[in-house]
Amino acid sequence: MPAGGTQPCDIFDAAGTPCVAAHSVVRALYGGYGGALYQVRTGAAGSPTKDIGVVAVGGFADAAAQDAFCGSGPCFISRIYDQSPMGNHLDTAPGGGAARAPDAPVRAAARPVTVGGHKVYAAFFEGGMGYRVDKTKGVATGDDPETLYMVTAGKHYNGGCCFDYGNAETDNLDHGKGTMESVYWGNSTGWSKGTGSGPWVMADIENGLWAGSQAVNPSAHTPEGEFVTAMVKGDSGNHFAIKAGNAGQGGLNKQYDGVRPPGYQVMKKQGAIILGIGGDNSDRAIGTFFEGCMTKGYTSDATDDAVQANIVAAGYGK
Repeated sequence: MPAGGTQPCDIFDAAGTPCVAAHSVVRALYGGYGGALYQVRTGAAGSPTKDIGVVAVGGFADAAAQDAFCGSGPCFISRIYDQSPMGNHLDTAPGGGAARAPDAPVRAAARPVTVGGHKVYAAFFEGGMGYRVDKTKGVATGDDPETLYMVTAGKHYNGGCCFDYGNAETDNLDHGKGTMESVYWGNSTGWSKGTGSGPWVMADIENGLWAGSQAVNPSAHTPEGEFVTAMVKGDSGNHFAIKAGNAGQGGLNKQYDGVRPPGYQVMKKQGAIILGIGGDNSDRAIGTFFEGCMTKGYTSDATDDAVQANIVAAGYGK
């Protein structure tokens, strides 16, 4: 996708379901975005930091700036900036009910990757790592509708809880069914699963990772490809959907579209944002994060397809 062109949040905005969070360590998610994508630091909190922006407005991350600042020593991602007007920036997560200690940041150069011919770096989670913002603006609460997606690595996962991106509790504690709504990637089978041995795209809606409304969803298949688009859509009125696809080619597959599991009929979302962890700071999962967005409102299939086409056009792995 050429710099300055239409990007995912431009598509969401034009459809009347605007982004309220737009996080990426590899590219701009608005065609007109020219600010920082993330911040790196050379050591523990208080060490020197540098914001890493894009090489051109609407374009890809400036990996050369990171390399020049970090050199050959240790370097970590200390913040992932929200590109949306809401300013919901993600910092390393504080302790919570499941893991009392604060989480570690990811290593800034642990996962180099080529996107659209540009060298960039992913956020590579190795366990005990996570990001969060508890005080947000514009994020869905209660039974309000929203759509969430992230691009992740198809071969980097485990069954630990929980490699999530999305909506969670505002005090880092488990408040019970329906107080979360995040997109999950992994092969946990503790509550629900798809076909085969996984991994699967599922919805983390607290006290349960769900591939549908039942313990086994025969329509939930493991997406092919090195890069995966994972999407969860939470509607009002006891309705949600899950989509998955190869972020390198093709479209999205609708893996579930229907009622919520028992006990989740009316959602109680609280509006914090998490990455790489569960709502209570469960931080045993591994995974890779490239980009993700959260919207105000439930998106149409046509909008989802347009966003997937944009992700494919970005050129993950090319």
